Amino acid sequence: MLINFFLTLRKYKVPVTIRELMDLLAGLKQQLVYANVDDFYLLSRTAMVKDEKNYDKFDRAFSAYFKGLEDLHGLLESLIPDEWLRREFEKSLSPEDLEQIESLGGLEKLIEAFKEAKEEAEKQAQEGKDGEEGEEGDADREGKNGPGGLGKGKKKKAKKVWDERQYKNLDDSVELGTRNIKMALRRLRKFARTGVEEELDMDNTIRSTAHNGGMLDIKMRPERKNTVKVLLFLDIGGSMDAHVKICEELFSATRTEFKHLESYYFHNFVYESVWKDNRRRMSERIPTWEILNKYSHDYKVVFVGDATMAPYEITHAGGSVEHWNEEPGTVWIERFTNLYDKLVWLNPTPQETWEYSSSVTMTQDLVDGCMFPLTVRGLEEGMSELSK
Repeated sequence: MLINFFLTLRKYKVPVTIRELMDLLAGLKQQLVYANVDDFYLLSRTAMVKDEKNYDKFDRAFSAYFKGLEDLHGLLESLIPDEWLRREFEKSLSPEDLEQIESLGGLEKLIEAFKEAKEEAEKQAQEGKDGEEGEEGDADREGKNGPGGLGKGKKKKAKKVWDERQYKNLDDSVELGTRNIKMALRRLRKFARTGVEEELDMDNTIRSTAHNGGMLDIKMRPERKNTVKVLLFLDIGGSMDAHVKICEELFSATRTEFKHLESYYFHNFVYESVWKDNRRRMSERIPTWEILNKYSHDYKVVFVGDATMAPYEITHAGGSVEHWNEEPGTVWIERFTNLYDKLVWLNPTPQETWEYSSSVTMTQDLVDGCMFPLTVRGLEEGMSELSK
């Protein structure tokens, strides 16, 4: 059973391994769940899914495999022999209990008596409900007492948790939120211990105290600091207006995650100047040469833009729609790629549409194929590329 379940998860692209399957089997062996599909769902998701972005894939796989199954009773009855169940049950009884059961005619007679008592209780309860419904009159006939107007005596069937797919917005193909951006950006962060001694080194303190015969010997060490340096260039205006929200979230997340961050704006493509403040973009421009000379080659460079424009804006002098550029954009992007070893371009438009835009294809070639979509997966891939 679980082998096929495991293969179904793999079919739905859930990254499970034999290790996760063994963890699930260990949980079942310890009887953490029994004869309840909801409990099994929670246990199997806990054991098999290690990243919340895969919750949606797991839910779809679980729904496909257990479609139509309300509980595990029928399955267990078909898998577990009656004799084994009888022996396990009898082990839990004392000799006095066993003698009493035999005096009543044996275990089968006792089970039949329980069933008859249960059926009688359910029958009486139903008769009581029918009597109450008769007193309610027409209001109940209209279904007002039933949840969702389903009529008397009917109950709305609860929707299975895995079919609700509450985590579908965490799939790695959806657009980003600030929290997901931060989680993806952390793939790029690198830490080093620099500066003066500022924090307690617990491991060395314990080791030194033990070697010192129990006399406390406190050891300090420099604080770990994020050493990654990032140059961020954001396309603004025009077709990028449709992507303002996601760019704002990206900008907010990068400011939180990286202490060494420098950000600049450009329009459509990078030319001989960029700017820091959009309100003063015409009067306070910063020469691109100044940036290339100021920031060393160990900076990670990230361009964010849809790369959607007329091809001549990239390939020709004077191609800019806002000013006369002496040199084409291709020259400037080549200067960036020649100076900085790690450079990526993040594109907020769907990746499946890139091939239909010649300017996007040209830009992708200029950055040596290092263009990634602004999705969770795309951002993770981009950060992995910068970390190589």
